[in-house]
Amino acid sequence: MGTVFRRDEKTAVVETTKGKVQGYIQNDIFVFKGIPYAKARRFHAPEPVPGWTDVFDASSFGFVCPLLSLPRPNGELYVPHRYWPMDEDCLNLNLWTPGCDDARRPVMVWLHGGGYESGSAIEHIAYEGENMSRYGDVVTVTVNHRLNIIGYFDLSDFGDEYANSGNAGGDDIIAALKWVRDNVERFGGDPDNVTVFGQSGGGGKVTMLLQSPDADGLYAKGICMSGVWEQEPFAEDEGGRALAESLMKELSVRTVKELETVPYARLAAAYETVRPAFMRENRYVGNQPFRNDFYAGDPLLYGFRRETSQIPILAGSVFGEFSSFVPGNEDRKSAGEEKQLHLVEAVFGKEHAAELIPLFQEAYPEHPLCDLVRLDHFFRPAIQKYIRLRSALNDCTWSYLFNHDMPIDGGSTPWHCADIPYVFHNTQFVPSTQEDCTGELESLIFDSVISFARTGRPDHPGLPAWPASTPEAEQTMIFDTKPILRCNHDLNLMPLFEKYMKPIFEANKEQITEKAQH
Repeated sequence: MGTVFRRDEKTAVVETTKGKVQGYIQNDIFVFKGIPYAKARRFHAPEPVPGWTDVFDASSFGFVCPLLSLPRPNGELYVPHRYWPMDEDCLNLNLWTPGCDDARRPVMVWLHGGGYESGSAIEHIAYEGENMSRYGDVVTVTVNHRLNIIGYFDLSDFGDEYANSGNAGGDDIIAALKWVRDNVERFGGDPDNVTVFGQSGGGGKVTMLLQSPDADGLYAKGICMSGVWEQEPFAEDEGGRALAESLMKELSVRTVKELETVPYARLAAAYETVRPAFMRENRYVGNQPFRNDFYAGDPLLYGFRRETSQIPILAGSVFGEFSSFVPGNEDRKSAGEEKQLHLVEAVFGKEHAAELIPLFQEAYPEHPLCDLVRLDHFFRPAIQKYIRLRSALNDCTWSYLFNHDMPIDGGSTPWHCADIPYVFHNTQFVPSTQEDCTGELESLIFDSVISFARTGRPDHPGLPAWPASTPEAEQTMIFDTKPILRCNHDLNLMPLFEKYMKPIFEANKEQITEKAQH
């Protein structure tokens, strides 16, 4: 390794379309933080930022989007976090590159998780882009954008200026991709080879881009990590008028213009007051993309847009997801068969357990029987449907499952977010991913990500043969210490498992959510 750190008047200075920015060099990687890519008034579409004549100091992270409620630190062994100053002036991005040259490297644009309500581009320490850029020879970009009630609140009934307020956060991401298109070549990147990737809500944002005409041509590939879930249409086909009127009444204001200037903390508190009643009636509450002329809607409900049908997509999930936050890992491998059987029967009942057990053992022969109660039912069935629908349109849809036990409580099934450090080549930052001293699994996963970014195919010599999926054959790469490809391995298990597990999970949802807040 050459330059450990350098910053002087001539170091890491790049001319962008708006003016010069200066970052620094750390461990031979050029780092730029907090670059503004747009600006926006509350509820309005993003606008260009004015140019600057001085050199912009890009050595510090910018503001992150305000959250409806302050996060309570917990679970740092599972997912180490950063907490950062919040402000609505949060349309900024961070960039890491091996060189500000003419190498035209693949560009990786990360969309953070937290649903559409929370999170930030720097929330997880594993979002650091230095290692991805170094070991992958790529340009890595992470994006902050508007969230929750200021990012996803349809007010189109109140005038054309709010035509797409229901997708303001998505418009921010599109504005960031336009910044990448116009500037990334000066940072050593290839604007014609941009991969958008994200986890949980970030994975959902990847699909949102597929369904948004204004994003067409701004990216070449997408990776959707634990980002597909089944959604029910709202009970009424309505926009945000009723929600807005309730908010105005709660805040004692009369117009949406006044909502634009209410201090965020008051707006958030009022929203938290009125939202529960709308949720109980399954009515529009914002906080997620809104189907309109700018966004074609959830593809599981409305189908994929044909215009983006040939974009290669790699989609998958984690074995345990939220279920791995449930207590009880401690004796999952030491318990005898009889005790494990009793556990499964206690959860599902004897009749349902008898149906599920042979299907589970066929699908996951490497797992102890008691892991049946820890299997994810939230993302995996939806991903199966997603893969079937999308692969019917192309030959570039790929499926994976992260299935590696984690060294907590004597060996835990992997949880929601457990795969992120491997994707970024950042296991060194997360205590629970440092058990693999050789880095073998990290390399296998990371090499798949980089191969996909370069070629649109995630296979590489370190893996078994990995064909694209078809509607009839989901070809899933099971990532563990020894990866294995399985075809339709859980096709028969998941519909029945989802049917039986969903009501059990819902009954314990509050406890699980408390544990799983990231």
